[in-house]
Amino acid sequence: MENLQVAHDNVVSFRRVSNEGHVRILLADDHDLVRETLAAFLENDALIQVETAPGLEEAMRKVEAQGGFDLVLLDYNMPGMNGLDGLQEMIEANEDRPVALISGTASPSVAEAALEAGAAGFVPKTLASKSMISAVKFMSTGETYAPFEFMKSESAASKANLSTREADVLQGICEGKANKEIARDLDLQEVTIKLHVKTLSRKLGARNRTHAAMIARDRSLI
Repeated sequence: MENLQVAHDNVVSFRRVSNEGHVRILLADDHDLVRETLAAFLENDALIQVETAPGLEEAMRKVEAQGGFDLVLLDYNMPGMNGLDGLQEMIEANEDRPVALISGTASPSVAEAALEAGAAGFVPKTLASKSMISAVKFMSTGETYAPFEFMKSESAASKANLSTREADVLQGICEGKANKEIARDLDLQEVTIKLHVKTLSRKLGARNRTHAAMIARDRSLI
């Protein structure tokens, strides 16, 4: 990515615009407990108003009905997202107002791809509640947010000599996804995924996909 700057509070930032008053947030996540917990975290701040949706389809309806939100937070892995396709759809529906991804499992490479695709930021679900509130306010003003340490971290997969894309494919394998599903999630051709499976299996000394997943779990690569 180009023109990235590191702010003093360890975030990656691009720009700032004025935004006063209450911040209207739409939070979409298909896990009820996670969605309710995150909403409760955010609503601890009196200036943040949160509406929720259990999936992309319902979130799109709310955006259309209410004329958009100051910030939309989308779970990367919820049904209907299809990788970054859902992000693009929501950016258009929210009339280019900030749309960000949240995830508990996505890799730094996914976060970087989301930022390059126009996301207002990437927020790990493990972020502390105060930091999450700060991130939401930051993004709602027009800045782009991503935890600096998360974006720069070296994963166990990289230490195992796997490329970023091979690590993404291995993640899909460990989640029990077929090559076609992984290809859709990563916006790649299925033949490319098959090639990555072959190369990562060779690097891991795995006999097949199942063996590769077993090795990944044993070595805490994913």
